[in-house]
Amino acid sequence: MKKWMLLFILLLSVSTVLGACGGDKEGEIGVDGNGVNQEITLNIKTEPPSLDPGLSTDTTSAWVLDHVFEGLYTTDEDGNPILGAAESVDVTEGGAVHTFTIRDDANWTDGTPVTAADFEYAWKRVLNPEVGSRFAFYLYYIKGAEEYNTGNGTVEEVGVEAVDEKTLKVTLNAPLGYFDKLLTMWTYYPVKKELVEGNKDWSTDPETYISNGPFKMTKWAHDSEIVIEKNKDYYDESTVKLNKVTFKMVNEATTFYQMYKTGELDLISTLPTDVLEAERDSDEYLVVPRYGTYMYIFNVTKEPFTNAKVRKAFSLSVNRDLVVDNINKAGEIPAYGMVPPGVATPDGDFREVGGKHFEEDADEAKKLLAEGMKEEGWDTLPQVELLYTTSEGNKKIAEAVQEMIKKNLDIDLKLVNQESKTQLATVNQGNFQMSRMGWVGTFVDPVINLDYFLGGSPNNRTGWVNDEYDSLLEQSKIEQDDKKRYDLLHQAEAVLMEDMPFIPMYYNSNTYLTSPKLENVAYYVNRQPFLKWAEKVK
Repeated sequence: MKKWMLLFILLLSVSTVLGACGGDKEGEIGVDGNGVNQEITLNIKTEPPSLDPGLSTDTTSAWVLDHVFEGLYTTDEDGNPILGAAESVDVTEGGAVHTFTIRDDANWTDGTPVTAADFEYAWKRVLNPEVGSRFAFYLYYIKGAEEYNTGNGTVEEVGVEAVDEKTLKVTLNAPLGYFDKLLTMWTYYPVKKELVEGNKDWSTDPETYISNGPFKMTKWAHDSEIVIEKNKDYYDESTVKLNKVTFKMVNEATTFYQMYKTGELDLISTLPTDVLEAERDSDEYLVVPRYGTYMYIFNVTKEPFTNAKVRKAFSLSVNRDLVVDNINKAGEIPAYGMVPPGVATPDGDFREVGGKHFEEDADEAKKLLAEGMKEEGWDTLPQVELLYTTSEGNKKIAEAVQEMIKKNLDIDLKLVNQESKTQLATVNQGNFQMSRMGWVGTFVDPVINLDYFLGGSPNNRTGWVNDEYDSLLEQSKIEQDDKKRYDLLHQAEAVLMEDMPFIPMYYNSNTYLTSPKLENVAYYVNRQPFLKWAEKVK
């Protein structure tokens, strides 16, 4: 077995709920029975683009959303799906119909009950083409959902019905083995109709923000901090130990590292590379594999990336080992496909079975570039800009890629950086040639990664559309035989990597430092740390 696979399995075998080790420290005079102030401060790094669960598409926003909202399913300490706002589900018609019973004690933060109608409204709102949700396609598993969202059907034909106040009936196009995992995603969270329709800015102001999760938002100082507090109306309120969590927005790695060292922050992620060696043996240090891919996407509608050979030339020119070994140094795995390791299939790990779809080769890259330029009639390559989000790590990687492209292809790559929210808007508008992007699966299955490049996916900002690729993914979603389903997904990935509308760089991992005062944080491979069970100790 390959060394990277052994490392990945070893890391995954560690319990995902870990209490930080370390000597006891005297607690502050606080509110719990042990005299400990149950308040902590974390770092979310940047302003969340949207805290509307129906519109959010990014992991920064999702970190807050996962704490203040809850779907029909939630996750346990190990990241497995368990019933949340629903107390039971009855599955009939071979798995095509799911009838949920909403908990009697499921409440909104204003004290009113969560109803089946709240879920029906929220899901149909996501699908409403006038709303423009970029994650609407995640609901296409539901009967009539795609047709309504694409203007070829009506809302009445969507297979979501509030039978009564506490009963929600969901009819799928076909049985779906991972539907419970899908329902943990924030796009499936409920929202209150009267709130959303009464105030278009409801999700930007704590005064009008109503949710149903273990915490509630009480403060949002934009570009500075978000504060969430324990939700006394949450049905499982006794499980929640923390009374207050403050999310700071500090993007500069050296600054938030120093804030951690001085006790201003209780947990940080993505450590500065120059401190990794010093912290690696610390009891407070943790590395967790992340089910996601760091990449650069091409805009295939803009020259020079209209040509597939040029795209491949760029990808074959990049030395991924140099990036993960000399820049990141956090156990990332070089990527030669879209789907990360970690998916068990009947034939073995999906990534290991699929293998590498290409090899780095500077000579082949030069040859492909020359062929592509000849096909397009270019004597010189059009100027190329690489857009990346502002952070120390992203900057170092972009500069390394810039040097590699210059060395191997003699192309001068212009670097442009923007803050996360601005960069996302720029990419969504198609105003880029090449851009840094990342994708973390909301659940661990290849389809969640490959769906990113669907022709009809609003997340596919590349402009790349391939009918064969779309067809293979569509077939995989109704295939009931697991072995055949994974085979279809392997075929789809092969099509993607042949056209290469992106450069896969590496499969993610996260580095953390956690205060010894903080225990029982759930570290997931597909989400940010979850604090439902966390508590401050002496």
